[in-house]
Amino acid sequence: MRAADIAVQMATVAEDMPAREAAKVLAGQDLPGLIVVDTKGRPMTVLAGTQVLRMAMPSYCQDDPALARVIDEAAADVILNGIGDRTVADLLPRERHVLPAVEPKATLLEVAAVMARSSVPLVAVVDGDQVMTGAITLDGLLDHILGT
Repeated sequence: MRAADIAVQMATVAEDMPAREAAKVLAGQDLPGLIVVDTKGRPMTVLAGTQVLRMAMPSYCQDDPALARVIDEAAADVILNGIGDRTVADLLPRERHVLPAVEPKATLLEVAAVMARSSVPLVAVVDGDQVMTGAITLDGLLDHILGT
């Protein structure tokens, strides 16, 4: 089985998209991250869902998770307000890693190796012209490897 066989269509985001909208795409599609594309629609990097959380959460909660207990559940929905007017570009780490990507003919073991090396549970499938033909999530990959 090859990457093209298990790749699925997935929403992408641009760097200038408001971060709040990107968070809604992330949650709405139950994704582990989002593929960020350039102005020509070519994938550039992956925005992990944890990066969205990192920017939304108050730093004192990240420094000491016990302090998060002071925020009751009724107020927890305001956490995303911490994103403010930021864009996707603002959420990306300063040092961007190489895009976790494979060719459509890559084997599932190659996909797994790229995921493991990048520590990102999302891999773009790109053709020779760097056009994204789909994406593979860790969950989707494991489903196929385990035959579930």
